[in-house]
Amino acid sequence: MINFEQSMKRLRTVNGYLGSAVLNFAGETLYMDAENTGVDIAYSASIFNDAFRMVSESALDVGFAEASFVETKTHDGHVFLINSAGDQSGDNFSKLNVFAIFRDDGNVALAKMIIEKTAQNMSKEMAEL
Repeated sequence: MINFEQSMKRLRTVNGYLGSAVLNFAGETLYMDAENTGVDIAYSASIFNDAFRMVSESALDVGFAEASFVETKTHDGHVFLINSAGDQSGDNFSKLNVFAIFRDDGNVALAKMIIEKTAQNMSKEMAEL
């Protein structure tokens, strides 16, 4: 099984990090770090995952590939959801979504790079199961 704690370790060190979750394709929470948030990360991630899937369907409707990344920027923070498979195979089992929240003054660019790489690595591990 994937060691989510280890996989997400680097992301937790990025300046501005507040919390994260890893979800399977169906939106079920496989990992959650809500220590610094005071909110229900599992619920928020699930709602964001539903919105992500709707955006992805809309992208397909206009002739594009599935969405691979969604960012919501507010005046005081960022919420990300990155799909590990992007436009890769139709194997839904290995697709994982990484949900993360950051303060606006955090290192958002670095966070995006780490989230994307981490999601890809976890998805590869999942495909090998």
